[in-house]
Amino acid sequence: MNVEWTPLVVALAGAWGAVTTVMVVLLIYRGTLTMHEDDQLFLDESESAMQQEQAQLLGKIERLQPYVRAAMAGSGALLAVLVALLVYDGIQKM
Repeated sequence: MNVEWTPLVVALAGAWGAVTTVMVVLLIYRGTLTMHEDDQLFLDESESAMQQEQAQLLGKIERLQPYVRAAMAGSGALLAVLVALLVYDGIQKM
């Protein structure tokens, strides 16, 4: 199958690549944040700074989550449109 690289296909492929790159960077950043997250903390009064640090970390992760979801949805949607366009082009050439 010979794909015709129209400007629309090139633009969609570029947009998909950019959104997917942003998604991967966000996932890596979220992964580095969750590496430092503890499942359980047993703290006494003198270690309240550690509790505040964990609360700040959870806040960062929660603020990042909508951007990760949007990047995933955008990447998936652009990929679906790109594949549909290429399939349509392939069917038209048959």
